[in-house]
Amino acid sequence: MVDTEAPDVLVVGAGPVGLTTAAELSRRGVSCRIVDKLPAGLPYAKAVGIQPRTLEIWDRMGLVRSVLDAAVPMRGQLVYINGVEQTRIDLALPPDVPYGFAALPQYETERILEQFLAGLGTRIERGRELVSFTQDGNGVTCALVDSTGVQKEVRARYLVGCDGAHSVVRKSLGLTFDGGAFPEEYMLADVEVDWDLPAGYGVRAMHRAGDRTIDDLLVCIPLPGAGRYRMSMLVPPELSAAHEQQNGTPQDGVAHGLEGGRVPVLADIQTVLDRLSPRPTTASALRWSSVFRISHRLVNRYGGGRVFVAGDAAHIHPPTGAQGMNTGIQDAYNLAWKLALVLSDGAGTGLLASYDTERRPIGEEVVARTVRHAAEGVQADPTDPQTLLLREAQLLIDYRSSPLVGRPDPTAGDGPQPGDRAPDCAGLTRDIAAYPVRLHELLRDREHLLLWYENRPGGVSDELTEFLAVAEELSAARLETCLVLAPAVPERLGVGPPVYRDGAGEFARIYGVGGPTVLVVRPDGHLGARLSPPSTSELTAYLKGVFQR
Repeated sequence: MVDTEAPDVLVVGAGPVGLTTAAELSRRGVSCRIVDKLPAGLPYAKAVGIQPRTLEIWDRMGLVRSVLDAAVPMRGQLVYINGVEQTRIDLALPPDVPYGFAALPQYETERILEQFLAGLGTRIERGRELVSFTQDGNGVTCALVDSTGVQKEVRARYLVGCDGAHSVVRKSLGLTFDGGAFPEEYMLADVEVDWDLPAGYGVRAMHRAGDRTIDDLLVCIPLPGAGRYRMSMLVPPELSAAHEQQNGTPQDGVAHGLEGGRVPVLADIQTVLDRLSPRPTTASALRWSSVFRISHRLVNRYGGGRVFVAGDAAHIHPPTGAQGMNTGIQDAYNLAWKLALVLSDGAGTGLLASYDTERRPIGEEVVARTVRHAAEGVQADPTDPQTLLLREAQLLIDYRSSPLVGRPDPTAGDGPQPGDRAPDCAGLTRDIAAYPVRLHELLRDREHLLLWYENRPGGVSDELTEFLAVAEELSAARLETCLVLAPAVPERLGVGPPVYRDGAGEFARIYGVGGPTVLVVRPDGHLGARLSPPSTSELTAYLKGVFQR
């Protein structure tokens, strides 16, 4: 049976990564369908850490307010060994970073994303499982089976697999998933405790044996609600899923995620708290618990032809530092704008090759780092604390080696280079508005944005007209422009692009601009090009690389 509703993109998997992919496509007017084999979302607080970079992404998408209303702040972490406090880590970021760290149960993240997606006119088709697909030069034919066993074929121009660690898309595409599994198993539990530890701080409590090895572990992440935490701890032998034959290693050999078998009860959690809690406490209000296992694996490619993988379908690793879901969301954010541009005939299909080029090195670094931190602890990282914190916040991700970005700018100093995240800054003003705005507010609801910074006393020269003509022609009018002027630079009222004034000099300081400079910001919030002084030939080369059709 053939399903006649043929979308441009079929997204498989309605977790945070699949929902982000579908939302970013739908937001750009791409015909999209999203399917999930589960009849309903799972009420599990699995991935709970929200990184500052993810909040920036959700800001640009237009849904960050809902997240901020539902989440709680992550202010830091308290580390204990044998009941004695060893370290207090405060998650303090530079003042130009607009968002801090947050915690939110995964089911709440999915609820917010699902509501946002529905507002864009796209709803999850539940109880529909992808069982196979074939692709050709024009599209992908996908076989979907519903909850009654009826199979239908759906034809899409592209397929994106966000279907988790046991991804059907990955396996059907023939991608390798090299890595291994950790021998330890863990319990997860969503509970409340009555200790007097400071709110907003995670707790990492360990027991160090006589030979100096760590042989017991408790990790608690705060959740919305008084005294509520998502706790993880080593599983006792009687609850080990590996000891139950029917719940051993899955057929695909990927031992990662929630296991079946006996579910931990409140008494199991209390036993661990009695051993490791830094304060005497009683656990209550158990909402959910499970046993889970951890593997570390990475695909050899993030796609093939018209089929792509993202999130856990592409990379799995220890939950150290809450990197997994957030890395997957950035996969989706990187891929979606490229798919949308190709589908609107704004670029050739060659643009899609940059998804693997840019994202696979990120996945490789995250897997390696989280495995290292799981074995040695974050404190063993030789990086200085501030850099380590910015990296954990995912604010240092860059695509500098990508062929899709322009050449480095030798005048940038400590400012961002092509491929870097475009940092935020405050204090931009306009003549009519009585309030300043942030740079990231200029990025909201825009795709490609060209920023022309000008500090010459004579103002913007006539070269701007030629420059904008080149930009409009090569991008097919897909590149918007704003002017950012130093305080003393005059402007031509009512002529040309929107004008913002860098009244406090914060833009010039953060971006390291000392003279006229052009910055092109991509739809994913990374700098595509930095031209100082502005050069039409370099702009032409950059835009042809992105918009070449």
